[in-house]
Amino acid sequence: MSDVAITTLLVVALFALLGSGVWIGLTLAGVAWIGMELFSSRPAGDAMAVTVWGAASSWTLTALPLFIWMGEILFRTRLSESMFRGLAPWVDRLPGRLLHTNVIGCTIFAAVSGSSAATCATIGKMSLPELAKRGYPEDITVGSLAGAGTLGLLIPPSIIMIVYGVTADVSIARLFVAGIFPGMVLAALFSGYIAVWAMLNRDRIPPPDAPMTFAAKLAESRHLIPVMLLIGGVLGSIYAGIATATEAAAVGVVGALVLSAAQGSLTRATFRESLLGATRLYCMIALILAGAAFLTLAMGYIGLPRNLAAFISSLGLSPFMLMVALAAFYVLLGCFLDGISMVVLTMGVILPTVQAAGFDMIWFGVFIVIVVEMAQITPPVGFNLFVLQGMTGRQMPWIARVTMPFFFLMCAMVLLLWFFPQIATWLPSKM
Repeated sequence: MSDVAITTLLVVALFALLGSGVWIGLTLAGVAWIGMELFSSRPAGDAMAVTVWGAASSWTLTALPLFIWMGEILFRTRLSESMFRGLAPWVDRLPGRLLHTNVIGCTIFAAVSGSSAATCATIGKMSLPELAKRGYPEDITVGSLAGAGTLGLLIPPSIIMIVYGVTADVSIARLFVAGIFPGMVLAALFSGYIAVWAMLNRDRIPPPDAPMTFAAKLAESRHLIPVMLLIGGVLGSIYAGIATATEAAAVGVVGALVLSAAQGSLTRATFRESLLGATRLYCMIALILAGAAFLTLAMGYIGLPRNLAAFISSLGLSPFMLMVALAAFYVLLGCFLDGISMVVLTMGVILPTVQAAGFDMIWFGVFIVIVVEMAQITPPVGFNLFVLQGMTGRQMPWIARVTMPFFFLMCAMVLLLWFFPQIATWLPSKM
């Protein structure tokens, strides 16, 4: 069968299983099984067992449940309420008011976790209940969280950047530095959209609180101290070289427990609820990860990513059209694979083409991260969409629809990066 026919068959199988109500992780594994049984000579059962065990026993992924538990502790004690109370006076006069806390929170936490799923889940655990309690509309709340959660891949430290740096033989330190400005610009685009949306939908935004003096705002900011101490402890342990990202996640859990106990809001019940809540959410995410890992293996055996990449390389496109084609290619690939797998499976074929086109490898690394971010919120396998579906109980088409404006903002970011490459290259050039 041709690659087009194989792809069509797998897409139909994917939507059929999802539409029948099968769990997402089992759906991904089922599609992978179909692909390997029909189009590969390797036994599917053996491959699934090895792959699922490898995905479940990854040391790097240990950080994810720990960061989720940290978010649960913050959510179930008074720490998340304190964070919103400290931020509210400073954003209350901006169009959109507390909706900006999704972007601000994700931007800050992205520098802690390096994971899109962890950023989305942790900030979502704090912001979704607080914003709902204050009367903010659910569509823009969930959409902005899905979009801003992708910043975990762009703002260093970033797992995707490490994988790209190793594959393309590029300095990882320079890649990390290159991601700072684009991350800030993308966060500004998200906040700008929220402001415009709020001005066009004034009736849907809760009224502002009573005006406060500057001194009163500073006084309210004291409520930010516990959360800032927690973030400082996690970030500081990473950048001081004391802890890895996984160990820093454990520091975050211990810090959240200590701070909530000091506040008097940590009880036996809240501890138990936070632990069970984190376990339930991570089990959902882990099942999806296992299914995605098996699907990635199946795609590799079938050869679809390599064949599609080779096809794009053979078209002889201009640099700009090559950039557009690659963006579309990675977004399409994101419908089936996770970000790391996309980079690993395609770089060997794509890199000679982009080097021949004269692309700066640091710039291209940032470009790859942004288009992988776009894939994180692209159905049917957009990972942030799955995380939010598990947290909100909403259907995937609804979540994809409210997230779509932020997908287009990322498209705009890709164009900005093309016309103003200095956004990514200026800071690394000063190293």
